[in-house]
Amino acid sequence: MTYNEIKNILLSISDPVEKLEMVMDFGRNLAPVPDGAICNEIVGCASRVEICQLGNLFYGRADSALVRGIVAILIAMTHGKSIDEIKQMDILSEFSSLDINLGAGRLNGLESMVRFFHNL
Repeated sequence: MTYNEIKNILLSISDPVEKLEMVMDFGRNLAPVPDGAICNEIVGCASRVEICQLGNLFYGRADSALVRGIVAILIAMTHGKSIDEIKQMDILSEFSSLDINLGAGRLNGLESMVRFFHNL
């Protein structure tokens, strides 16, 4: 699923609980991390999160359904972009435009994941 498809789905949902359920659904479809990918644990997340890279493709895993969904959204957002393009993206602002009601702990984790992408 492309980021634009994800965005359109999320923006069509007004109920905050339904929106969170949809984010968790996105996480269920997160592609498995292939052998040979280089994985980095994301420090600052309440859950255990890894973002992995194989060539110009990113993968991820997390031990929380909601965080897996957040990772899936970020990976879709950066898919097909070069490292330079990713570094120039305002990922946090774009993610905020999705209007997902995350608690303070999840927001801290999101900011840590965004920092990872900006520090590639």
